[in-house]
Amino acid sequence: MTMRKLFCIALCCASTAIVGCGGSSKNKIAGSGPNVQPITVNAGPNGSSVNTAFISVNVCVPGSSSSCQTISGILVDTGSFGLRILSSALSISLPQQNAPDGNPVAECVPFANSLTWGPVETADIQISGETASSVPVQVLSDTAFPLPSGCKNLGLPSVDTLSTLGANGLLGVGEFVQDCGNDCTLSGPSNPGLYYECPNSNCVVTQEALSAQVANPVAFFANDNNGVIVELPAVNGSAATVNGSLVFGIGTQSNNGLGSATVYAVNSNADITTQFGSTCVSTSPCDSFLDSGSNGIFFLDSTTTGIPACSSGDGFYCPTTTQNLKATNDGSNGTSGQVSFSVGDADAMFSNGASAYSDLAGPNPGAFDWGLPFFYGRNVFTAINGASTPAGTGPFWAY
Repeated sequence: MTMRKLFCIALCCASTAIVGCGGSSKNKIAGSGPNVQPITVNAGPNGSSVNTAFISVNVCVPGSSSSCQTISGILVDTGSFGLRILSSALSISLPQQNAPDGNPVAECVPFANSLTWGPVETADIQISGETASSVPVQVLSDTAFPLPSGCKNLGLPSVDTLSTLGANGLLGVGEFVQDCGNDCTLSGPSNPGLYYECPNSNCVVTQEALSAQVANPVAFFANDNNGVIVELPAVNGSAATVNGSLVFGIGTQSNNGLGSATVYAVNSNADITTQFGSTCVSTSPCDSFLDSGSNGIFFLDSTTTGIPACSSGDGFYCPTTTQNLKATNDGSNGTSGQVSFSVGDADAMFSNGASAYSDLAGPNPGAFDWGLPFFYGRNVFTAINGASTPAGTGPFWAY
C-alpha cells in the first residue's frame, strides 16, 4: 500500500457489519491530556499555507533523553503513513538505516503531484504524552544521496524544501502501519521500487522488510495505538486561524469514544465510495478517501461537474457563484451518509489572506479526495489496519 497524494464513549452499534448505525459525531474539541496534541490551521512555517493542519513533534536519537528536538510545522496527514522531516528542519543527527549488506537505505515516495526522496533514519517519536521508540522515518533531502533514475522517471517534482513542501515535515497517521507493506518485501518486478540501497553514487531498488519500512508511529505507542481522531471546529467561509486537536486512540480513553459516529469500512482499494450526480452513481460509485493532508476537496473535473477551473491553472475550481452540493458516502460495511459541501472561487479566496476555507475545491478525475474542508465541524476517526476498536477491527473511517 503506497501513499496516495500530497497537498496539491459508547458505540451506537456493536459491529461494523450493522448498517446505518448513527449519524455525525458530536464535534467536541478535546482538551488537554496525554493523548491529545493541539492542531493549528494557519499560514504555517512558510507563511503562505492554506487549509493545512500543523502540529509539533518531538524526535530523539533512539534511547536518548538529551539528543532531542521539537519540530513545529508538521503537517497532519490521514492519507499517508509515517513521519517525514525536512533535512533543513532537523538539527540533531539520527542514525542512518542500513541494508543487511551495510549499504545505506533511502526511499522514493510518489504522491499524486510530487515525490519525497531521502534517507531512511531511526528516531524515538514523542507527541503529547505518547512515545513510539526506534521508528523508521524519512529525512527529505535531494543531496544526501543522488536521486536515482527510477525516481526521476516518475516525472514528479521532489518536495525537499520548505518552499516546495510548505511544511517542516508531514506526519502520516492513515489507516496502515507501513508505508508500502508486503509489496516492498518482494524481489523482482513485483517490487514497486520505493526503497533503494545506495552503495555509491548509484542507488538501486532493494527489498525492505516490514520492520524496516517508514511507519505510522501511532501503531507503536504503548497505549492509544489503534487510530486517531482529527477534531476541528466548523469554519463559516474563511478564518484566519483554526485550533483543534489530534487525539490518539479510538475508544481507549474517556475522550476518544466514537459516540454517534458512523463507521465506514474500506473496500479492497482501501477506499470508501461516493455517489455524486450522474457520474458516481450507486451502480458505479467513485472511490474516495478522507485526507487531512489535502488542502481542498478534490473531485471529478469541470467536464463532469460543470464547475469551471480557475483560469490561473493552479488546480482549483473557480465558479462565478458558490456551488452548494451534496454527495453520498458509502462504506463497504453497508453504511451510507449524505455529505453537504460547497465549492467557491479559489482565486477570490487566495486574495483575502485567510488560512482556512470551508469551500476550497478542485478537480480530481474519477475520484473524491475529501480534504481538510471536509474535516471542519467534524470529528473524523481513522482506525489502523488490524487494530482492535470498540467498532471492530480496522481499517475504517468514522465521523
